[in-house]
Amino acid sequence: MTDDTHMLRSGDLTATIKAQGAEMCSLKHKDGTEFVWQAGPAWPRHAPLLFPIVGRLAKDEMRHLGKTYRMTQHGFARDCRFAWAERGESRCSLVLEDSDATRALYPFAFRLTAAYVLDDAGLDLSLRVVNTGGETLPVSLGGHPAFNWPIQGGVPKESYALTFTDEEPSPVRRVENGLLLAATDPSPVRGTVLPLSEALFASDAVILDPVNSHGVRYAATDGTGPWLEMSWRGFRELGVWSKPTGAPFLCIEPWRGYASPKGFDGEFSDKPGLMHIAPGAEEQLSFRIEVGTS
Repeated sequence: MTDDTHMLRSGDLTATIKAQGAEMCSLKHKDGTEFVWQAGPAWPRHAPLLFPIVGRLAKDEMRHLGKTYRMTQHGFARDCRFAWAERGESRCSLVLEDSDATRALYPFAFRLTAAYVLDDAGLDLSLRVVNTGGETLPVSLGGHPAFNWPIQGGVPKESYALTFTDEEPSPVRRVENGLLLAATDPSPVRGTVLPLSEALFASDAVILDPVNSHGVRYAATDGTGPWLEMSWRGFRELGVWSKPTGAPFLCIEPWRGYASPKGFDGEFSDKPGLMHIAPGAEEQLSFRIEVGTS
């Protein structure tokens, strides 16, 4: 345990959390199976938190009350050091509050808490956003965990699929240069099953808006080998993303919010997809990752 990282332990599982970005950087079984992408040249992150935006704004600019602020893709929380609030054997929590540095980018008061709890079956992440200011807080929040694809070395990537808890027949959204397109694509989900291939991501992320399901299973289609199940509460959209260039990771991303629609250039508070939190109020969202090795 260092000031920079904290390892959680429960049963056969360990999880490692970083103070930088309050980011999970490992979820590992004692048999050696690592479920989380270990960063690298293809993508240098593990599981960043997206706050106070999900996706991009046009020109990376946020407009509020006649002023323009620079806000880059997915916001600034992933690049901020959180403060440790609790550090235990199987749980920890971290907090980020507004500061002079954040207000230069985002002129709102807030407190964001990320609380991790590891048990013998998996890891819970609870996220809490409190409006500590005197005006309505326009905000989005999302997870961006990247998992090894394939989970087990030597297995073809096309042998994996996502299986949702419910059918997902609605057209999916796509982005262009990071901005949400008005046109939709037919759902690539066949009933509840989304077959995985690198070609699926030739047009960037697959965005389910809204997502019907409350969870998804990520596993080899023959039912063998390590598997992962992810469920969520409070999130309304889901992004599924990888790079179509052989990158060995798959991101399963529960979102509350999304990129600016292409052509939108108005006040930030009018951007579609935001939560609007009243002064003194809060929003709580969570997701859980359960894992197994056979």
